[in-house]
Amino acid sequence: MFRRIVLNALLWLTLATPALAQDDSKPTIAFLRYAGTAPVAAATDGILDSLEAYGYLSSAERAALNESYDLNGENINLLYRDAGFDLPSVNLMVEEVLDRGADALVTITTQVAQIAVSATRDMEDPPAILFSLVTAPFDTGIADAPCIKPDHVAGTQPVLSFAEYVPLVLIQNPDIKTLGTIVTPDQPTSLIGAERIKAIGESLGLTVEVASAITLADLNVAAESLFSKGVEAIVLSINPLTLQGTPVLLQLTSEYGIPLYAPVIQQVYRGVTVAAGFHGFYDEGVIAARILNAHLKGDIDLADIRINQSRSFGIAINLDSAAEQGIEISEDLLAMANFVIKDGERSAGMAADVDEPGMQLGDMSMEERRAADLEFFAGLECSPEMIAEQQAALDAQAG
Repeated sequence: MFRRIVLNALLWLTLATPALAQDDSKPTIAFLRYAGTAPVAAATDGILDSLEAYGYLSSAERAALNESYDLNGENINLLYRDAGFDLPSVNLMVEEVLDRGADALVTITTQVAQIAVSATRDMEDPPAILFSLVTAPFDTGIADAPCIKPDHVAGTQPVLSFAEYVPLVLIQNPDIKTLGTIVTPDQPTSLIGAERIKAIGESLGLTVEVASAITLADLNVAAESLFSKGVEAIVLSINPLTLQGTPVLLQLTSEYGIPLYAPVIQQVYRGVTVAAGFHGFYDEGVIAARILNAHLKGDIDLADIRINQSRSFGIAINLDSAAEQGIEISEDLLAMANFVIKDGERSAGMAADVDEPGMQLGDMSMEERRAADLEFFAGLECSPEMIAEQQAALDAQAG
């Protein structure tokens, strides 16, 4: 497991090898995360497994990285940083790795990518910014469109389908009238998600109540305010605060007898009643590593490729939580589920095409891997026509 570094620049400088970013014979990669959530851990494994497959890491070095120390490796240097859910600390860790001369920043989650792009946008010779698990690149200033972005930026976006997610409340309870959601104003993904939940919910004829919470201490008050307004379900967006506060929300929803929905399928393992949304987080890490490898090898120019967009949608249901909440899951919703949790165990015999802990890369030779990568990047090329079409769409929106 990766340790969480206390984000203090002085501590980083003490722990890390002083000359780590000084060796020009091998690349120095900064690996920056917001927090070690389940999706982030899966993407992390995808990146590091791929770096081993590409020959940057030996098996011994890969194993050592499970302790999260900076690596002065034979073929690569890695600066590992984790913000531990502390947004101000992201600025510190981005500044620190830039000061240390990192050749590329691999950023995981929207918060980290947004700050890294902002910090490097006006640099004369910026390091590459390669992002993964960025759900809102076009709403947060990271890019304007898939092909219209800073030349040093590339990455992969898991596309969240709120249009499929929010209507599940009606499949579970056709008589529902009011749902609630919780927003954290300083988290862009939370704001964007709450807006979409509200818009889609209201388009379905539902009343959508929104409560605000900035710290974990606020969650109880926010949830109680929603209950006082008669909400019949809480539907969460991507929000690090509510992710941290899942145990609090589960306790309260059990007391009030209403279901808790989350847009990350792995949240079902933490007890949410219905988890529905993107899956394939390990593969998102693999894609980020593909981009990094091709950039380091000179196979691609980041300015010429579009942001990759991955789409998937899965549903998981925690019947144990439903029982605690006194809720009977509808047969229609059960029929849609990829899997369920019952008596603490995942169901067998249901669709299993979702991420699981311990995923690994498929066996491929280096030649096969390179050929697959080149085919992948051929599909990411930005043609003049694509750029013109995307710019025209942006101009139309601005007008």
